[in-house]
Amino acid sequence: MNIVILGAGQVGSSLARNLASEDNDITIIDSDKAALRELREKLDVHTKQGHASHPDVLEQANVNDADMLIAVTNSDEVNMMACQIAYSLFRTPTRIARVRAAGYLQHQELFTPELIPVDVLISPEQLITDHIYRLISNPGTLQVIDFAEGKVRLVSVKAFHEGPLVGHEIRQLSEHLPEVKVRVAAIFRKGKAIIPSGNTIIEANDEIFVIASAKHIRAVVSELRSVDKPYKRIMIAGGGNVGKRLAVALEEGRYQVKIIEKSPEVANDLAETLNKAIVLEGDAADEGLLTEENIGDVDIFCALTNDDEANILSAMLAKRLGARKVMSLVNRTVYVDLVESANIDHAVSPQQITIGALLAHVRSGDVVSVHSLRKGAAEVIEVVAHGDKKNSRVVGRKRVDLKLPPGATVGAIVRDGKFMMPHQDIVIEEKDHVILFLTDKRYIPAVEKMFQVGVGYI
Repeated sequence: MNIVILGAGQVGSSLARNLASEDNDITIIDSDKAALRELREKLDVHTKQGHASHPDVLEQANVNDADMLIAVTNSDEVNMMACQIAYSLFRTPTRIARVRAAGYLQHQELFTPELIPVDVLISPEQLITDHIYRLISNPGTLQVIDFAEGKVRLVSVKAFHEGPLVGHEIRQLSEHLPEVKVRVAAIFRKGKAIIPSGNTIIEANDEIFVIASAKHIRAVVSELRSVDKPYKRIMIAGGGNVGKRLAVALEEGRYQVKIIEKSPEVANDLAETLNKAIVLEGDAADEGLLTEENIGDVDIFCALTNDDEANILSAMLAKRLGARKVMSLVNRTVYVDLVESANIDHAVSPQQITIGALLAHVRSGDVVSVHSLRKGAAEVIEVVAHGDKKNSRVVGRKRVDLKLPPGATVGAIVRDGKFMMPHQDIVIEEKDHVILFLTDKRYIPAVEKMFQVGVGYI
């Protein structure tokens, strides 16, 4: 696929790394000459220096030959204008724009071919808010991903010694929970992926990816570790776009919320907007303020400012002062490993979350959703099967007969809205939603090819 990416920032460069390794023709436009040079040195991509929404720059980057334009600069207006020009002058088939401002997002009627021709809107702040809310709603999990409109859920859990299933074979999970449909999709042990079988023994400190219906996740987690009590008292550091959105969502979920914001103007706006949350004007890294606000009674502390260093320091301080769990928003990927070794429970990477949403629209075939796992090392995708036995490599075939590449497993099948266990004799039907787990991203093109329909299919 011929793809033009506008913006060589953290999201643009991360997206280029993902796509360039999958046999795509990538061109990146940015005004930062040094950033483009660094990308050329590391990746097999084309670059063009210039203003991302100028018609002459887009033309010189061969947008007229592109299958897709992905606009992820730091400016909503540049992203939208670039999509307008790509549509009006070059008829680029697919146009994706990152748009952050809530004022734009509240008026979806603007985004039509007649007005602002953006096919797909990506709102990082909303994606991040949803990600954090799912973690808060599912105590003890490292990652929570919903499929099939929330009917199926994948969670990542670290197994602890006290878990009933630790030290036992996976097959015993069905004995402990006979009424629950559950599948262990993958295990990461000491950083290496293990494709599990029924006789695989779960060890303490294994990171386990489990798929089950959303209502059974808590019971499944309890087999792998002692279940954390539900979170109730939440403290948020930072009242920006993410902090404000999260506070609103938590209020509706009946959580007790306190939010700390340094800016008096922003704090006043929060106080007027929020209904129940307590708004505090101050510095989240102020030990006296945290102590005064009973940080030791807080179930989870969320550091969500725009400053990575401030987030890390305030989260570490909150943990030392007794907060039960802490999480930190970390924009710079080089900080993620540092954060996870610094007694911080969750490092939230906006880049990985945003890229997953973007990749769902780039993948070949009818891909519903894409999610990066383990800092992008693995991936889970939800894809819809189409065709019949004559023109499809999957429809009409048993799961055991699918020629999946190494490291790929079928985690679940959703048929007519119902979660189905992917036992080896189940036959894939047209319109099945197949959830695939890939521990080696090099084989993503092979999986996409499997689900593409032959020429004869209409």
